Amino acid sequence: MERLSIDLKENPYDIYIKAGITKELYSHIGEAEKWLIITDSNVDPLYASLLEKSLGQQDFYKFVMEAGEERKTFATVEAILSFMIKHQFTRKSKIIALGGGVVGDIAGFAASIYMRGIPWIQVPTTLLAQVDSSVGGKTGINMAGAKNMVGSFYQPDTVIIDPNLLKTLSKKELFSGIGEVIKYGIIYDNNFLKYVDENLENLLKLNNEITQKVIKRCCEIKAAIVTKDEKEEGLRKILNFGHTMGHALEAATHYQKYTHGEAVLLGMHHETLMAKAMGWIDKAYCREITDLIHKTGMDCTISNQLKIDMLEMMEKDKKNTDRKISFVLPTGKATVKEILLSKEEVKSWWL
Repeated sequence: MERLSIDLKENPYDIYIKAGITKELYSHIGEAEKWLIITDSNVDPLYASLLEKSLGQQDFYKFVMEAGEERKTFATVEAILSFMIKHQFTRKSKIIALGGGVVGDIAGFAASIYMRGIPWIQVPTTLLAQVDSSVGGKTGINMAGAKNMVGSFYQPDTVIIDPNLLKTLSKKELFSGIGEVIKYGIIYDNNFLKYVDENLENLLKLNNEITQKVIKRCCEIKAAIVTKDEKEEGLRKILNFGHTMGHALEAATHYQKYTHGEAVLLGMHHETLMAKAMGWIDKAYCREITDLIHKTGMDCTISNQLKIDMLEMMEKDKKNTDRKISFVLPTGKATVKEILLSKEEVKSWWL
């Protein structure tokens, strides 16, 4: 078993990575007066019973939300809170988020505001959640045309990562996670980027050794970043590479065409091209990034009309400052930098 620590001053916690660890969940998550498993309609029939069996005779309840990004709303959170009030959850209760990034975001947000905060556990079931969204304590919901506009920084008590839970993922969901994996190599570790390039085929086949190594390295990188900047006041912003365009693409297509990870893949591709056009990176490094993204089989074509629609969404991004759009762009191998651009500047470099 791999064990990593997020050494935050006020909210330190551990990440456990092991195939099959879900079966021994209870030995890693402590005690609670009452448990609430929050999951979705896709994950519930696959893994909820496994988690329930691990909890044994503990007093637990289950809330199953409909799957999908469109469920990341106040209405879903309100339904969860009402359920908890009805069943008399207290500050001695704990929430377990069993699912992908959407479940984690909603469960964490509900935990952060119920009775002004109760403990919660992350049990991510997608590659994207295991390598990225389950670590770092970002929670939130979407508003109209604005992804993750409302939320909180609220760290989990523990993160339990079981690579076995990835075996039921569709090819589309696996690709979604690959986007975040590639991101870590670009923003932090070029050797890791090369490792992913060399082992992409086996990673997509969920080779146990390679999958666990990739998950561990991604968590190590994110842990190092979050430990230094928990609330995105500086260094943590580098994690946003590909996300300005990615979030805009999701919103412009009404969260129907692309998964989050697919949108990030396209975002990284186009933001890399923009960095090259601006002279921040050379042609060779641009090709190194874009060739790897193309290797996933992702079609990175975006029509001019969709670009215009995306630009409108970018203007609503919560990271913007002084009416300028915030981008994190590559400046060299394993190096990225934030830049603020006006709408007209984005047009000139990208459209």
